[in-house]
Amino acid sequence: MRYRKWAAVTTAVLLSAALAPHAQADAGGDRQIAEKIRRMTLEEKVGQLFLANVYGETADTTNPADVTANQTLYGPDVRNGNDLIAKYKLGGLVYFRWSNNLNEPAKIARLSNGLQRAALAQPAKIPLFISTDQENGVVYRLGDPATQLPGAMALGATRRPADAFASYAVTGRELRALGVNQDYAPVADVNVDPSNPVIGVRSFGEDPKLVSDMTAAAVRGIRSTGLASAIKHFPGHGDTVNDSHNQVPWIHHTREEWREIDAPPFAAGIRAGTDMVMTAHVVMPKLQSDCDEVTKAGCDPATLDPEILTGLLRGELGYDGVVVTDALNMKGVREQYGDERVPVLALKAGVDLLMMIDTTTDTVSLDVAYNAVLKAVRSGELTERRIDESVRRVLKLKKDRGLFRGDPYVDEGRAAQRLGTRAHVAVADHVSGHSVTLVRDDAKALPLAAAGKKFLVTGYRNVVNPTVLATPALHLAEALKEQGAAADLHETGTTPARADIDAAVAKANASDAVVVTTVNATGTGASATQQRALVEALIATGKPVIVVGSRNPYDINALPGARTFLASYDWSRSQMRATARVITGKTRPTGKLPVTIPAAGGGVLYPYGHGLTY
Repeated sequence: MRYRKWAAVTTAVLLSAALAPHAQADAGGDRQIAEKIRRMTLEEKVGQLFLANVYGETADTTNPADVTANQTLYGPDVRNGNDLIAKYKLGGLVYFRWSNNLNEPAKIARLSNGLQRAALAQPAKIPLFISTDQENGVVYRLGDPATQLPGAMALGATRRPADAFASYAVTGRELRALGVNQDYAPVADVNVDPSNPVIGVRSFGEDPKLVSDMTAAAVRGIRSTGLASAIKHFPGHGDTVNDSHNQVPWIHHTREEWREIDAPPFAAGIRAGTDMVMTAHVVMPKLQSDCDEVTKAGCDPATLDPEILTGLLRGELGYDGVVVTDALNMKGVREQYGDERVPVLALKAGVDLLMMIDTTTDTVSLDVAYNAVLKAVRSGELTERRIDESVRRVLKLKKDRGLFRGDPYVDEGRAAQRLGTRAHVAVADHVSGHSVTLVRDDAKALPLAAAGKKFLVTGYRNVVNPTVLATPALHLAEALKEQGAAADLHETGTTPARADIDAAVAKANASDAVVVTTVNATGTGASATQQRALVEALIATGKPVIVVGSRNPYDINALPGARTFLASYDWSRSQMRATARVITGKTRPTGKLPVTIPAAGGGVLYPYGHGLTY
């Protein structure tokens, strides 16, 4: 079976040579890189293929909690980032809030500088990729004082690729000021399943042409600042009801459907010059000739499948850049294999960078994975030539992004001045102003003059420090006050209790109008059920009620009583400011749905492209 798979892969690669020559890069022709590789030990080469995370806000942290966390993950000899780099000669590190990396701007810049110094102090003297996931919207790692920008689906609602370029250029400039040189964005998945629990509003929409245009613009925006971009999640994660963080999703697209739906945004991102392509931990059995859908034999996730990564990505799409895995602590890639096999199989499939994200509650092991790759080379399962191929791509990208020119350090003293600037906030407000979508206004409630009106602003709040900060009602109340309204804030959490609902109703009866935010109000879970109960109770007061879907626009299909519904697509400050301007009539709504809203009983409630104005 594996012979047939590799035969198909080889044929696809040969046939693609004439189809996509623009995407082929001659990394092997760079003498500086070739000489660097020639001088590297096998251990140094393998280290360059690993990305990891580390706890601490300095490279040499002695903070007891961070030291304990690092020793739990990596052993007693790894107290901090300096030790981790010295031990494994890593290719890069990934920042998170929960690992105490993303605090004040000057501290982030100092951490980046310290980690780069540690990398350049190693014999090979190779700078690091320092990365994070700053998709914007609902997925962001860097919070205040950085500019909070609209996410992908909000950008899709604008129908303006120039807005995507501008947004991601702001993101790139601010990350670069902190010493971050690579962003795992944008999402190139086409969200064709309204129930998708992991992509949803992280996608630009359901139309492959729209997603392609926006993906290409976002890639160009990021790269215009010198940052490396990464389109994700190949071969596509937009048509699933399962989350690959928790299990392996199966997507049953035929090869023709994949070419029509999933492939175009990745092809567009590649043409735009994306620096990396991130894999998806999904099974696409119709694309995998070895996969038996009945027994599930041979059905490896795409991250581990050469027919997908070498055959389709490198072959059919002609991509010869860096391929990076999604995090290898996700259950979507760990159901069949452990750390001793996953990295080896990924490299055999065509991956270049292995993302070993680890927490103190995970069972993933960088040490096992790193030594497994060394063992595979020494046993002959992997050749050193294959390792060199990936190292060459990694080093070429580092060189292309300027990491070998001058030094990789940033000005710590000026970091804070470069975040959340007036110009950057103006970009956020300008773009968000194009996105807010008036989906329904049967009540003709909008616009509502702010002067002399008392608004109750109520609804969703989810704060789990330091990982989750979703406060749409708070941001919307602040924004309405900026427009001159009297806004009474009453947040009801993720799952409004009866007492929360009763208190909201009492406040509504004392107000002129009600604005209520929802997040994922469809489905049968307690949060969705109670959010709907809140909305229904507020409508029963007879007061004008404006429902704001502050994440999924699909919420409207579960709220038949809501006669006025706005889709903001995310809860970022810029989206809430734009929503307040629409509510009060300071701007007209111009956003168009980038997805179809299905009716609860089947059929279409609101079509792709729908959007009212006044």
